[in-house]
Amino acid sequence: MSQRAWVATRKGLFELSRSSGAWEIVNVSFLAEPVSQVLPPDASGHMLAALNLGHFGVKVHASKDFGKTWTEVAAPAYPAQPEGADGPAWKLIQIWSMERDRDGVIWAGTNPGGLFKSTDGGASWQLNENLWHRKERLGWFGGGYDSPGIHSICPHPTQAGEMLLGISCGGAWRTVDGGTDWHLRAKGMRADFMPPEQAGEENTQDPHLVVRCAAEPDVLWTQHHCGIWRSADNGLSWHECKGDFTTFGFAVAAHPKDGKTAWFVPAVKDEKRVPVDAALCVTRTRDGGKSFEVLRKGLPQKNVYDLIYRHGLSVDPSGQHLLMGSTTGNLWASADAGDSWQSVAPNLPPIYAVKF
Repeated sequence: MSQRAWVATRKGLFELSRSSGAWEIVNVSFLAEPVSQVLPPDASGHMLAALNLGHFGVKVHASKDFGKTWTEVAAPAYPAQPEGADGPAWKLIQIWSMERDRDGVIWAGTNPGGLFKSTDGGASWQLNENLWHRKERLGWFGGGYDSPGIHSICPHPTQAGEMLLGISCGGAWRTVDGGTDWHLRAKGMRADFMPPEQAGEENTQDPHLVVRCAAEPDVLWTQHHCGIWRSADNGLSWHECKGDFTTFGFAVAAHPKDGKTAWFVPAVKDEKRVPVDAALCVTRTRDGGKSFEVLRKGLPQKNVYDLIYRHGLSVDPSGQHLLMGSTTGNLWASADAGDSWQSVAPNLPPIYAVKF
């Protein structure tokens, strides 16, 4: 059975195919242009790519033929900022996340913290003003960027209008009515970078990425700046998962069929952000975060300084195949749920996102 995947990088969007056991690059779009995020195709072949062109701004391109050809469409745009408005400038910096919900609506999370939706395949976008105008937004702040950003969008697979967002640094937020009303859902997370009396405040948490188990949608995982947390009640409460190995990192992938299994890529914390002991590994839990396996087979173990960004680790719908791309332009694949890894491409541009 053939598989396809897309790798968004600093210098283009790479399409991969696997048909006889090995992955190969079969197409490159937007060569030399930074692609910050990609929305994989739906059944009809419609997909989106978000480009961050610096001086020329953020651009969005759509394809109707699984990425063979592309046409520029509208980019999300903020309304005019009222004079004297608090908070960061109302200006699109980048599209950090894109997801399609069960009804085909496309959602885009951006820096500086705005959520946009499109009901026409990206031809137009509307800012979710109910979230944008919440007073709590003024308490959000940047993690790796100067401004806060929505990097995680987790639509519920069976409940129309329900989704959960992850924001750095603004905690987790949930809606059940398509974005009309929002509620904080970060209870139990802990921000060690805050003063002790504020460490538990939900609105200042820094979940690096939040993902949902497709088959058990009440199960959510987050790789947080200060550890790993799991929720079994759809975000109402979060419980820390402690392991013998470091629990700092950026990427997390949830097994699509098993709510007790997830993968992470650990690193040295804060300003260093390199693999522990300069040796790359993936950690996996198969018991809901009670214990973790350290998986190294096939991954480089000497003089390694690759970092895996938030969206640089992806698992396919079977839960058996994974792809992982690094800031150093290395791409690895696993066909056995992470037990072993093989190099796919060692010389790509820095990788921002990997999607099956």
